[in-house]
Amino acid sequence: MNHICFEVQNVETSLVFYTDVLKGKRLVQGRTTAYLDIGGEWIALNENTSRQPVQQSYTHLAFSISEDDVEVWKQHLTAYGVSILKGRERAEEDRKSLYFYDPDGHLLELHTGTRADRLAYYRKTKPHMMFGEDEDEG
Repeated sequence: MNHICFEVQNVETSLVFYTDVLKGKRLVQGRTTAYLDIGGEWIALNENTSRQPVQQSYTHLAFSISEDDVEVWKQHLTAYGVSILKGRERAEEDRKSLYFYDPDGHLLELHTGTRADRLAYYRKTKPHMMFGEDEDEG
């Protein structure tokens, strides 16, 4: 992946959210654009004051956090007035997540698991699923 771009109503408001709340590092900022680094990912914010509201769905962007930091992040988000959403029910092996919206309604997640964790969990609990290396086994 190269970068992720969010269209935002106000680049200043979003920049504060992504730097203060999500602890991103500002790389560059212009009048209507800002680039950040969050966990090694390049996040671009582009202002469009006539943008359409985000269609609410499960489509989201997830950032990795450690299992030990879930409560710390929960307190941090709450201290900034961020409402943490009730996530889906999940087994302990499926790890933990915190879901919330940015100021423009983009759904974000802080997740403790890795892709390897999720695949291992699915292999163990979802026999109906086909996995890449299993496709040729008919």
